[in-house]
Amino acid sequence: MSRKTRTRRDSEPLDRNTKRIKLSQANEKEVEDDVVLTDISEQLLLMERNLATELGKITFRQPVEYVYSPLEYAFDTHAMYVRKYCSTAKKILFLGMNPGPWGMSQTGVPFGEISMVRDWLKISGPVGKPAKEQPDRKVTGFQCTRSEVSGKRLWGLFRELCGNSEKFFKQAYIHNYCPIAWMDNKGRNITPAEIKAGTEIEKVHSACDKVLADTIRLLKVETVIGIGIYAEKRAKLVVQSSKLVAKVLCLPHPSPRAANNKNWSEKATKKLSEFGLLKCFTN
Repeated sequence: MSRKTRTRRDSEPLDRNTKRIKLSQANEKEVEDDVVLTDISEQLLLMERNLATELGKITFRQPVEYVYSPLEYAFDTHAMYVRKYCSTAKKILFLGMNPGPWGMSQTGVPFGEISMVRDWLKISGPVGKPAKEQPDRKVTGFQCTRSEVSGKRLWGLFRELCGNSEKFFKQAYIHNYCPIAWMDNKGRNITPAEIKAGTEIEKVHSACDKVLADTIRLLKVETVIGIGIYAEKRAKLVVQSSKLVAKVLCLPHPSPRAANNKNWSEKATKKLSEFGLLKCFTN
């Protein structure tokens, strides 16, 4: 009989942070309007919180033993990231796969290697705990002493190209396709691509595809760059099925586990140059 694992649901009400406005008619007479508007960052956060809640309803079979949902226990620092860096439309969306155990799972920020988030993005704060914690993959937030190589390589590249984070986020944003992480009973990371075909992963894809399409529309994204083949594949499917006009490209994943991945920074820079996008990040 298979053992089942479920994510913890967040029962707290969502913070829509909405505001009412007055709209002028053609005759310049101001009238109260019932339309409630939200800014981009708050709309994105609401979409992400709803996605985390939806994914929290899914029961995963073995080998999945642990499910971490940083949008629940690390929501405050994630919200800092979104509100600070995603309040405007973005030309380029870099799309990651899902949280890594020493990155977003610790900080709430995509590819969130501790020193990069704290020192370059200037984000830090208290982080909670997942409902069920793997003994060798404990969440200690910004006290974590492990470094996520993928995050250090990715954010390190843009620190080198841009100098300051504001320059990077002027036209670009980094976002994860799926906001939850899976591990087996020994703490081995399980990627979405490794979960066997079935109802569970179909539900994940359905929910995440919808939010990705909505995110591309919300941010008015022109180019989606999948970080790795899986993210590129999901982005292509979403763009095609939703009839979006965004172009989809791919950067090699910065993980040290990926084959032939030495000199990743040089390879990624070359790719950005081939895409005609390097100028977006350099003076």
